[in-house]
Amino acid sequence: MASKIAELQFSEAAANHLSNLIAAANKETFLRISVSGGGCSGFQYHFDFAEGEAGDDLKINHQTKTLGLIDETSHELLKGSEVDFVDELGGNYFKINNPNASSSCGCGSSFAV
Repeated sequence: MASKIAELQFSEAAANHLSNLIAAANKETFLRISVSGGGCSGFQYHFDFAEGEAGDDLKINHQTKTLGLIDETSHELLKGSEVDFVDELGGNYFKINNPNASSSCGCGSSFAV
């Protein structure tokens, strides 16, 4: 089980939306956040749901509840970030406000450091 706490936070909008999704799943589920090479700016954000923790996962908490998980390598690129949930006319999605990014693409799904 992951015991370390990640240096990321959820906005209220993201925490509320994620809590509703987890409740609807009716089982222990977490939002898994990861980063991979690719995208138009160099690194790409990925969001998946995970039913369990991997050995190198760090917990992403909101208040006292663990809502997300991130691996140590991705964490290094996202330290200090906020995970937000955006609900716009064009759709709704999780968005990362990453203070470590030197640039990002127009859609916000990739970044450079």
